[in-house]
Amino acid sequence: MSSPQSLLIRGARILLPNGEFLLGDVLTRDRHIIEVGTDIANTTPATEIDAKGLTLLPGVIDPQVHFREPGLEHKEDLFTASCACAKGGVTSFLEMPNTRPLTTTQEALDDKLQRAASKCLVNYGFFIGATGENTPELLAAHPTPGIKIFMGSMHGQLLVDQEAALESIFAQGQRLIAVHAEDQARINQRRQEFAGIQDPAIHSQIQDNQAALLATKLALKLSKKYQRRLHILHMSTADEAELLRQDKPSWVTAEVTPQHLVMNTGDYQRIGTLAQMNPPLRSPHDNEVLWQALRDGVIDFIATDHAPHTLEEKAQPYPNSPSGMPGVETSLAVMLTAAMEGKCTVAQVANWMSTAVAVAYGIPNKGAIAPGYDADLVLVDLNTYRPVLREETLTKCRWSPFEGWNLTGWADTTIVGGQIVYHKGKLNTEVRGQALSFV
Repeated sequence: MSSPQSLLIRGARILLPNGEFLLGDVLTRDRHIIEVGTDIANTTPATEIDAKGLTLLPGVIDPQVHFREPGLEHKEDLFTASCACAKGGVTSFLEMPNTRPLTTTQEALDDKLQRAASKCLVNYGFFIGATGENTPELLAAHPTPGIKIFMGSMHGQLLVDQEAALESIFAQGQRLIAVHAEDQARINQRRQEFAGIQDPAIHSQIQDNQAALLATKLALKLSKKYQRRLHILHMSTADEAELLRQDKPSWVTAEVTPQHLVMNTGDYQRIGTLAQMNPPLRSPHDNEVLWQALRDGVIDFIATDHAPHTLEEKAQPYPNSPSGMPGVETSLAVMLTAAMEGKCTVAQVANWMSTAVAVAYGIPNKGAIAPGYDADLVLVDLNTYRPVLREETLTKCRWSPFEGWNLTGWADTTIVGGQIVYHKGKLNTEVRGQALSFV
């Protein structure tokens, strides 16, 4: 399955940068797209893929994942996670700093980059985490897509919940700041109010809409004060979406997860603690407002917040059960199924899951199918529906919150740097991605 220097994709329905589709061919060579056309002559030896009936999209860039290595490899590791990425059409990821040790120093960042170079089937980048006391590292760390701040839903060094400490980070440097926006003081207060309740549905009341709104307001205030590039991670509430609709500076972006669009508090009854995540699932009303904000450009793109835990860990009674769920294998299919249902278009999905991410993080040569761009591509089948099955998952935790959902748009073939990494159910584990750059 390993590709030679050139690859020719024949007869695909190709999404062009202008949002229109072309029935034609794509030729790649030496990691790059060389030609896009209606009938490309195979003048040099090339691996050919018959893509008749399939749609070719830019590879997904997932800008928020937790892949657990180093220190928590019993949940996931960079190899298993990148295999799951390949199956899901994800060709690049940005990973978060809450590993063990925390990614708060150049040394820890370098360690992750070295691990990824030897293990990852897809491209990779790693955030540097803020502690409130590591400003020199935040200013100098390289390469990284940005600084991650946990304003809430965290403990230990990575929790930065005091305004003075937050302001010190916003005031120094130019690097993008990505925030997990939940107000820790309100969460602490409501944990006391609802203490003793073991129904996991209470999680959405403890970490309520107001906890999210308070933190997002504070981050927005500091961003405006210093005109600091701000990204709001996994926005989950109608309240935050309406805030940004009224007040969103040009240097602020926001993302939403598929689960916050298509799942809600009713899913606790269906899957219990498997539905528990931070920020929590919200109401059907929140779903609809988030969808509209995404379609209107108030929310800029999609991320999974892939955060796996073992089934044994999830089986603990609330509140001892950990928050988080896997998502890289299902995100593209979930969103393309929504497109087939008329909630959006396929072109919008590709923009939200690839093009807009590359633009926001300054990742060069990604997110479009055009000559000169990197050959990170996914062929999807929009004509076939298949259920999500636990036994077919490649994530180490071996479960999905979407188990049993009937989805379309599954990846048929995933291509990383011009090499076939996944094809018709089979992985090529010899492929290795590259470290992403950020400009």
